Amino acid sequence: MKREKYQSYICWGVTAFVVLALLAGLVFTIMNWARVKALWKVLFNILSPVIFGAVFAYLLSPVYNYVRRQVERLLDGQLGALAGTLASVVLLLAVVAGLISILTPELVRSISSIVESMPAYALNLQNWLGDILENNPELDATVMDYYSRVVQFVQDWVNNTLIPNAYNIIYRVSSSLMSVFSFLWNAVLGLIVMVYLLNMKQKLIVQGKMIVYSILPLRIANKVIGEVRYAHQIFGGFITGKLLDSLIIGILSFVVLSFMKMPYVLLVSVVVGVTNVIPFFGPFIGAIPCTVLILLASPLQGLYFVLFILVLQQIDGNIIGPKILGNSTGLSSFWVLFAILLFGGLFGFVGMIIGVPTFAVIYNLIRELVLYLLGRRELSADMEQYEELDYIDERQKTYIRKEK
Repeated sequence: MKREKYQSYICWGVTAFVVLALLAGLVFTIMNWARVKALWKVLFNILSPVIFGAVFAYLLSPVYNYVRRQVERLLDGQLGALAGTLASVVLLLAVVAGLISILTPELVRSISSIVESMPAYALNLQNWLGDILENNPELDATVMDYYSRVVQFVQDWVNNTLIPNAYNIIYRVSSSLMSVFSFLWNAVLGLIVMVYLLNMKQKLIVQGKMIVYSILPLRIANKVIGEVRYAHQIFGGFITGKLLDSLIIGILSFVVLSFMKMPYVLLVSVVVGVTNVIPFFGPFIGAIPCTVLILLASPLQGLYFVLFILVLQQIDGNIIGPKILGNSTGLSSFWVLFAILLFGGLFGFVGMIIGVPTFAVIYNLIRELVLYLLGRRELSADMEQYEELDYIDERQKTYIRKEK
């Protein structure tokens, strides 16, 4: 009995220490956000290959597991691991090569077409303005005055800013190219890290469990393992489902836009499909540059494209998305929007992608904590009991509602 009592004290002590440490870490992070962000950027740059490899391994883990199981069922165990690794590497390289082979020629073709058609676009705009302003001399004079100012501004910018700062521009372009090469190098190293992680992930999982059970009391350790398993379920289900949903949206866009005879169909479809990975805002983020691109070719088709995106977003949000994802995160629409804005503001594009599943895990932890504390106070966990609640009687624990 005394031993159980001491274990209870130790458990509460560890819990209090963890909570206080988390609070202290949160306060320190908020007060020193600039330094923390700079430190995170440095660590990210150093560990980029490991991060790339971990992301690749996590996304391709289902492929690796499936191929390995199928081969091990027929052949030797070592061949199963080798086959799973090869399948994962080939699939990743095929996806990257496919996107590059699709996007590069289409981008070159689109840019060339825009450059070649720019004089015609300018002439069409001038004729359009002339037709509109032909019967309105005052408006014509005002528009032409602004037009002259814009032309003068561009000329001044070229003479006073662009040419004198040509060296800085070249330096920035060179820095951008170095960043691209650094990204590609980290991605190649990440591919190697992915191979190692796929083949040792089971060992890492076992070692992680051993560390958790060696440090924490058994009840808390079981809870931690359960929450990690829940986080994996949320992230795996959400990311896999969102990738499949985006693939369907990209194919659907290609078919419909081809039928509508839109310009730059392949490029626009890829952009719409890729940006659809971002929940809620994704279709609109992808639609903005695509709309501008199509408007340059044909303003009327640009309008049709905007209407198509609005219809597509409704179809995806109300039919395709729910069918594939279901209610995998357990979050309402408001919390989804909140998570995207919060994590997108903190971590940019990546934060917008991982924000929803991350917040879903945090939301679940808070919900379980609230239910646990209510249970310790012998209070109801039924939400209906708290509707129109005025107060709870301290002695009888009865719920007193407001009189209507």
